[in-house]
Amino acid sequence: MNNNVYDFSSKKKIWFLIPLVLIVVIAVFTIIRGVEVAIEFKGGTIISYSHEADCDVFSVQKDIEDLLSTPVTIQEGESLSGNADTFSISFSYDQGLSAEKQNSLTSLLQEKFPDAGIEQLDSNDVNPTSGREFFIKCIIVSILAALLILLYIAFRFKQISGWSAGVCAVIGLIHNLVFVFGTFVILGYEINANFIAVILTILGYSVNDTIVVYDRIRENKKIMKKASVAELVNVSTAQSLRRSIRTSITTVSTMIIVTVVAYIFGVSSILSFSIPMIVGMVAGTYSSLFVASQLWVWWNEKRQGKKKKK
Repeated sequence: MNNNVYDFSSKKKIWFLIPLVLIVVIAVFTIIRGVEVAIEFKGGTIISYSHEADCDVFSVQKDIEDLLSTPVTIQEGESLSGNADTFSISFSYDQGLSAEKQNSLTSLLQEKFPDAGIEQLDSNDVNPTSGREFFIKCIIVSILAALLILLYIAFRFKQISGWSAGVCAVIGLIHNLVFVFGTFVILGYEINANFIAVILTILGYSVNDTIVVYDRIRENKKIMKKASVAELVNVSTAQSLRRSIRTSITTVSTMIIVTVVAYIFGVSSILSFSIPMIVGMVAGTYSSLFVASQLWVWWNEKRQGKKKKK
């Protein structure tokens, strides 16, 4: 093997240990903090208000939660007419919100901000059925995509034990999706349509880098006929490293710019998409270079070891 090529495969335990530790951290956060699920997936009520003067509705969030006896999510916006600003209060309620409670909530807001001209615009009960159906369909699509990726890699890379390569690629995908999920949990973002969008985007993005590495392994196997599995992967990883990092820097830099602009203007809906996307892209690059390919090395070394024993 070329002495200038770094021996990536000798550090397999380190490459595996880093994400395993982070996954444990994600699991701990999930147990302690729980998972925030958007109202469209669990059902509830959304009440919208208009106000003519400035009011910091977030400062009375605790009072609203005490009144309704449930956690609430507050979002600010602007009316279509442009004459007044708006905000909405959403929360989960098993049996909807009674007219008495709605009046009590409106009275509380008007009492806290007497000069803001707060008026209720509308109140909507959200049925979780459609949201759950959408979520289930997206999960099914993700599973089918993973199976198709497995079949595609197994067929395209059959010269390098395609089935094992496909399984390792799918494990790499799961690794990336876990980190996207962890970002939502740790930052307190709701599991909503943005979560689904990021998941589906990362599915397509991260597998591309893995296929590039596998392609290099297949080509190098023709040239390095006497090389071991580890040597093949070391050379292929070294050849793919610069390209993968450059591609990741370009895409991640774009998302960082989007994130900074969204943060400056306070567009939280974009932040809950761009930040998990950044994490997913970084995790995807890492898994392609150091998880999927090194798992493939471990798998094939184990298989070769069993053959020698026989």
